[in-house]
Amino acid sequence: MTAQNDPHDDLHARHRAVLPDWLALYYDRPLEITHGEGRHVWDAEGNRYLDFFGGILTTMTAHALPEVAKAVSEQAGRILHTSTLYLDRPMVELAERVASLSGIPDARVFFTTSGTEANDTALLLATAYRQSNQVLAMRNSYHGRSFSAVGITGNRSWSPSSLSPLHTLYVHGGVRTRGPFAGLDDAGFTAACVADLEDVLGQTHGNVAALIAEPVQGVGGFTSPPDGLYAAFRETLQQHGILWISDEVQTGWGRTGDHFWGWQAHDAAGPPDVLTFAKGIGNGMSIGGVVARAEVMNCLDANSISTFGGSPVTMAAGNANLAYLLEHDLQGNARRVGGLLLERLRAVSAGLGVVREVRGRGLMIGVELVLPGTDAPSPEAASIVLETAREGGLLIGKGGGHATASVLRIAPPLTLTVAEAEEGAAVLERALRAAETELGGTPAP
Repeated sequence: MTAQNDPHDDLHARHRAVLPDWLALYYDRPLEITHGEGRHVWDAEGNRYLDFFGGILTTMTAHALPEVAKAVSEQAGRILHTSTLYLDRPMVELAERVASLSGIPDARVFFTTSGTEANDTALLLATAYRQSNQVLAMRNSYHGRSFSAVGITGNRSWSPSSLSPLHTLYVHGGVRTRGPFAGLDDAGFTAACVADLEDVLGQTHGNVAALIAEPVQGVGGFTSPPDGLYAAFRETLQQHGILWISDEVQTGWGRTGDHFWGWQAHDAAGPPDVLTFAKGIGNGMSIGGVVARAEVMNCLDANSISTFGGSPVTMAAGNANLAYLLEHDLQGNARRVGGLLLERLRAVSAGLGVVREVRGRGLMIGVELVLPGTDAPSPEAASIVLETAREGGLLIGKGGGHATASVLRIAPPLTLTVAEAEEGAAVLERALRAAETELGGTPAP
């Protein structure tokens, strides 16, 4: 078969001809994934991969999880769609579960189809409740691709427009080991970030609606502040009546191992006023949502519906997936297996100049790469590792700040086994050593 007739190359050419140039594809030879099972996927050429990225942290439990597949099939056999104009039993059942788990008193839940839409809704609620378009956001943050979400994104790589319906004020704190406060201890870092927040608030005009923050920055490279920083922020915010929105699109449902929600690492402040979620709850189905106390959720003075949010089929998937996660203590598995994987990756990175930091918690791990012998972020190193890992049968992601995708993002399904963690770490060790060698470093023996 000639290259011109190769099915893979033909599909890639068709993709480029009809889809946007800015729609990113991983790998020099982009991958077509055809099916999966457990923690593995297969491509169109029959190659099998251990999946350490889960469709961008979305396949939370496992590929082709029988309980979710059965729930979707049975619901699809009854009715696919109704909309929120009618009572929807699966939606009410999932809302009850999420409200109870959120920690927010007198909680109300609104379902959307994505994390972007969830954050968009949270911003609508906060600005309407506070009668202000001023929003605080974290530097290096990412909250989605809608017009309003781009307007509060502090990561230049993912912010294509400076236009916004919001007046956004960016504060320090989301990145612990870079920036002007990196050299301070945790207490000093927190105090400096609070002082920065207070200084920013002193320069505003009138009310500020909310602070929106990811407890662990996802696209920004799985970086996070010291535990308790957002509790310290909350004290200042409450003095001004400012709402706290916790973006749990990537950190929710026990992925961090230590906590069910990322905000709980800062729980001296109590729950946030608004919590957003998406990704893992649907295990691949399109579910997002917002949880807020009733006073905030009910503040809108106009009608609204959601055509696709709360779909009977996606809600059936969410109910089945959440039940499986809780019944099998996948949060505990994320803590145990994630802790092992984190330590294993730190061990294999020791002595490699290309690795600046291995960080994370649970099954949410970032490996920050630099040009050996420097502190300069190296997207080239990340690309080498990504390609070499794929050749070794492992799929990972990448991200990072300052317009450089120099951080490996490792986030397998929460059912990951110890043996699979060891297998993935071994592949990553070989890939990291390849990057070290190719970029002129001298890996330890």
